[in-house]
Amino acid sequence: MHTAALVVDDGRVSEAHAMVSLRGGDLQLLGLRGAFTVDGTARDQVVLKTGLRVALAKGVALRVLSVTLPDDVLGLEGPDLPLRALPGVSSIVTSPRLRVVRGWDERATARVWSTGEAWRLRVGDGAHRPVEAGDEIEIDGATLRFRSIPLSGAGHSATRRPDRPAASLTIVANYDSVQIHREGRVVLHFGGILARLVSELVAVRGPVAWRVLAAELWPDQDDAAVVRGRLDVNLSRLRRKFRVAGLRPDLVRTDGAGQVELVLGPHDTIEDRT
Repeated sequence: MHTAALVVDDGRVSEAHAMVSLRGGDLQLLGLRGAFTVDGTARDQVVLKTGLRVALAKGVALRVLSVTLPDDVLGLEGPDLPLRALPGVSSIVTSPRLRVVRGWDERATARVWSTGEAWRLRVGDGAHRPVEAGDEIEIDGATLRFRSIPLSGAGHSATRRPDRPAASLTIVANYDSVQIHREGRVVLHFGGILARLVSELVAVRGPVAWRVLAAELWPDQDDAAVVRGRLDVNLSRLRRKFRVAGLRPDLVRTDGAGQVELVLGPHDTIEDRT
């Protein structure tokens, strides 16, 4: 899509073919709606290294020229706001509760963004100013602190852990059906469009734009208002199912900036059978 960081003008490249994501201190390429190969072998995940050649289709290849990562990244924490790494652009929202969402939200109380070499903060309609680790700001009576986070602790954690407790979840996605297991038993089993929605998020393994998700669920519908309405209705249905089953309703959530994601606990696992 034109909004991608790297647009490849070839009909065999999907609208959201792959994404680069920080995972445990490494930059990795993750397959989304398309496939890729490395050294002739089909892959859906690979650590980016200098010299790596990734083929998206026959005759369409990318080569990694360099990989540059900082030693640490900027994070933010505050009352009822656990320390989290900031994306390149984020908004601080205070209603109905304090939270940080990806992207620029004009309705937000404050916005934070990176220029690539420094960070900027803008509160309300005021002028922007530089911020760095150690700075504090007060937003609607709450004191927020900017902190440095080592790169190794800033990326997504692995979803599989050998020491996972009995109360952790296992999500088994079969595309047309989904089972959620806890303590060795199935606590929720559902199918249809809700199962397809969760299975798409499992396949993506990260936040995905709602338009991309909706296009996979309703490929024959071009009206953005119609598909957004359908998506919102089904997300609400899904959260009600989670509540009834005693699960976290935010297991699937939207971030307020047009992204939908599956939010796993530190010991939750996924079985992708899609």
